[in-house]
Amino acid sequence: MFDPDDLAAIREDRAEWKREAVDPVVGRFGERKERFTTDTGGQEVDRLYTPADVADLEYEELGYPGEPPYTRGVYSTGYRGRLWTMRQYAGFSTPEDTNERYHYLLEEGQMGLSMAFDLPTQMGYDSDDGMAAGEVGKAGVAIDTLDDMETVFDGIPLGEVSTSMTINAPASVLLAMYIAVGDRQGVDREELRGTIQNDLLKEYIARNTYIYPPGPSMRIITDVFEFCAVEVPKFNTISISGYHIREAGSTAAQELAFTLGNGIEYVEAAIDAGLDVDEFAPQLSFFFNGHNNVFEEVAKFRAARRMWHDIMDERFDAQNPKSKQLKFHTQTAGSMLTAQQIENNVVRVAYQALAAVLGGTQSLHTNGKDEALALPTEQSVRTALRTQQILAHESGAADTVDPLAGSYYVESLTDEVEADAYGILAEVDARGGMLEAVERQWVQRQIQDTAFDRQREIEEGERIIVGVNEFQVDEEPEMDVQEVTEEDERRQIDRLESVRERRDGEAVDASLEALRSAASGEENLMPHIVTAVKAYATVGEVCDVLREEFGEYQPGSAL
Repeated sequence: MFDPDDLAAIREDRAEWKREAVDPVVGRFGERKERFTTDTGGQEVDRLYTPADVADLEYEELGYPGEPPYTRGVYSTGYRGRLWTMRQYAGFSTPEDTNERYHYLLEEGQMGLSMAFDLPTQMGYDSDDGMAAGEVGKAGVAIDTLDDMETVFDGIPLGEVSTSMTINAPASVLLAMYIAVGDRQGVDREELRGTIQNDLLKEYIARNTYIYPPGPSMRIITDVFEFCAVEVPKFNTISISGYHIREAGSTAAQELAFTLGNGIEYVEAAIDAGLDVDEFAPQLSFFFNGHNNVFEEVAKFRAARRMWHDIMDERFDAQNPKSKQLKFHTQTAGSMLTAQQIENNVVRVAYQALAAVLGGTQSLHTNGKDEALALPTEQSVRTALRTQQILAHESGAADTVDPLAGSYYVESLTDEVEADAYGILAEVDARGGMLEAVERQWVQRQIQDTAFDRQREIEEGERIIVGVNEFQVDEEPEMDVQEVTEEDERRQIDRLESVRERRDGEAVDASLEALRSAASGEENLMPHIVTAVKAYATVGEVCDVLREEFGEYQPGSAL
């Protein structure tokens, strides 16, 4: 894109500028740091960027928005045609409480729902299970039966909203419940829209809310792919999540490499199960972290699209253009929220959201300022939603497509993040792929080492966290905190007991036995799970059948 003679002249001029203009100033006054790096230390940041830093860049390699390799976005008009979907992660205490919060958010202008589940639900336990004691409704809403899901969506027509569900090991069960609610509302299954996370490899890497071993987990995932391709074709069957990998301490390049590596593993598993890549790949979606360094994050998102296009094209010979389009949701970084001076979190979230929008996200959640302390209050959720609305309607960031394209810095950084991520992926391949690398704990160790280095930098003052290790104040203002009480837990358990008394026990037993038979063979599990939840079998009962058939995952020692 640049003339070689012009590049040579720029390099010469830059060297002269450094000698005559920079070196004397640095010699006299110094600079703030000896070495500048991106937020997680992945890439070194130069003092100045020029065309010489992107000498190999050819415009056709960037392409146009909506055209391969999708560096500049998967839609030709960006946000000029339609804004990103504004989702606020919500769900707490009982189904009634969550339904009330959903109605509030929709009235305030939220465009899609995002469902948080409590830990017992995420682990496949009912609210009255001994393992659930003290955790019911704490990290999200408690869902035990279809009755709970019906209550959550009371008055909310599923044909008019899209719903993202952050659920993994029991994702098939919660999706079945969502489909059942839609059936009872009279919504055509082909019109149901949303996403289930359903990303088990990430659970083994970063979050640990797994149930079954990797083999059976991959079977359940591919069963969901196959079922949804026919039954709910507008539903995203997996949200391959780098978010939690970054929350665990990874660099941007590690987040990108391990996330796309997981995606490769899922595609290979589905193909091995006999599915055609172009039948399920358009329903794959991704979920990334929106971190603090605006330019690094924009570069990461742009590199992610380009890499996934090339992976699907070259590695899997996908023919459908939609199979090669990486579409993603972004959530601002929970690990960057601080309990100290929580008002600062509003600013952090705004910059992280800006990075996601400049990077072309399809969907965005902005954290509440108080989420370092507890579930967000109604007021903090409203402020977080207003952050997105101001960004959309007042900042100008949504008015043109890929506005940072052509920046010498951003283009150079995009190439660097991509190269680093490919280097990590090459090592993953050399270790037998992501599943093997995860089972041998190699991936986990890479992230742990990065997290350790970052924490050391904070403790030694090399990395400034405003309000934590610099610019502290002696007193913090009192703050309202969203609380879930023992009475709320008791109400949910009473509700569960009432459903058990009212339901047809024989129908439940028959549906669970049919599920057990399917699990012991090769039949797709999803139709049987839908039948079971429609009979009001509980999440725990369904998951227990699969626990008995598949066993539970026990992480091995690091090798």
